[in-house]
Amino acid sequence: MRRRGLAAMLLIALALPACSGPDPAATVSSPDATEPSGPAATGGAPTSGPPTGEPTPTGDASPGALPAPVQRDPSPTATASPTTTPPATAVPAAVGHTDPGAVDVVVNKRRPLVPLDFAPADLRQPGVATATENALLRPDVAAAVEQMFTAAGDDGVGLVLVSGYRSFATQESTYASWVAQYGDAAGADTVSARPGYSEHQTGLAFDIGQADGACTLVLCFRDTPAGQWAAAHAADFGFILRYPLGFHEITGFSAESWHFRYVGRDVSLAMKAAGTQTLEEHFGLPAAPSY
Repeated sequence: MRRRGLAAMLLIALALPACSGPDPAATVSSPDATEPSGPAATGGAPTSGPPTGEPTPTGDASPGALPAPVQRDPSPTATASPTTTPPATAVPAAVGHTDPGAVDVVVNKRRPLVPLDFAPADLRQPGVATATENALLRPDVAAAVEQMFTAAGDDGVGLVLVSGYRSFATQESTYASWVAQYGDAAGADTVSARPGYSEHQTGLAFDIGQADGACTLVLCFRDTPAGQWAAAHAADFGFILRYPLGFHEITGFSAESWHFRYVGRDVSLAMKAAGTQTLEEHFGLPAAPSY
């Protein structure tokens, strides 16, 4: 059973493209989300350790297809052509938490990155088990991920890094693939961020899975040992569960029990102590249910 689970995991990994939504020629993601559909591939156990060579800002990866998470239910109302990416909206009037290079940046459907094609100055792949060869993160985030994965392992829980940074270009193709999948932008917008509006583009966000591949990138991940451990302990390492169940009217996205975001321990622990579920609420920012 363990071999079959690991095989399924790499299967998924080979198919991932981009928050969400994946790109047929890139690695996986979240509202960001993963690639909409396609046959599963075959593969083996997750790899571990950092890759050789420096990351490129484009973030290209292996082609493939990832089944859409079953809990995602796009709106039936079409708002754009299947092949057209809707134009970006204006930068919101609200100020604060807009620096894309800061750990307190808030990116959502009403708070695009400035500039839209922002790319982190430095990225590296953490030395942890990964489902792809391109799970890049900012160095500070990668270090915190390594600490969290080590702690999970000490508690007998196996975590695997499913995806990390996604470039503007990767998110562009990821979003387009979701629009094609659902036939309109309204459906795609429930599961995938438009290019320039994805947390993955900051290098601060990542998706995780359980080492045996159980419930990868589907809502039932929250009920796995890995999902439960991460939800309980992520704050200790500076992470928050960015898209909790029942808060889509605030975050703008369906629940993603696998998508975590680095905010630093001051913020993560303050949110945990107060029982605050979203960054929007913590920083007193408007909800972002739509663009």
